[in-house]
Amino acid sequence: MMDTLLPAELVEAARRVVEANRAAGRTIALAESCTGGLVAAALTEVPGSSDVFLASLVTYADPAKRALLKVGGDTLETFGAVSVAVAWAMARGALERSGADVAVAITGIAGPGGGSEKKPVGTVVFARADKGADASDIHADRKQFADTGRGGVRLQAALCALELLLPSSPAP
Repeated sequence: MMDTLLPAELVEAARRVVEANRAAGRTIALAESCTGGLVAAALTEVPGSSDVFLASLVTYADPAKRALLKVGGDTLETFGAVSVAVAWAMARGALERSGADVAVAITGIAGPGGGSEKKPVGTVVFARADKGADASDIHADRKQFADTGRGGVRLQAALCALELLLPSSPAP
């Protein structure tokens, strides 16, 4: 058993991601918003994760998404931060900024506030960008997690993001 503050299921999922990407010779990066670095924290709990994990950009506020990931202000204004368009731009930005082989982005509404009728608490959007892939071939998906409280939504989102980092995972 590892010495960790994180839930065992999260660290175990991260271990699988590190091992699978190491075996595939693939490097990974993240762009996190609502998870606030939780996915990166899980990955770095795994000894040797630096073999595959290059970077995570925690861009919680919209200005950071624009400045660090080059998400267009027009995209944010038109679609909102919790959208396929923004998640895709975040994933592409993380891929370009890190030089990784694959990047996953997470943006959502963890609650307890911030939700709306169209985007209730628990709405999380994921995107995955792969090096060398056609930029117009968008891999993104919106999920609606049960509102199990802020921590619960963030844990569900982190587990989903880790699944998307597995070399054999289907595109979102």
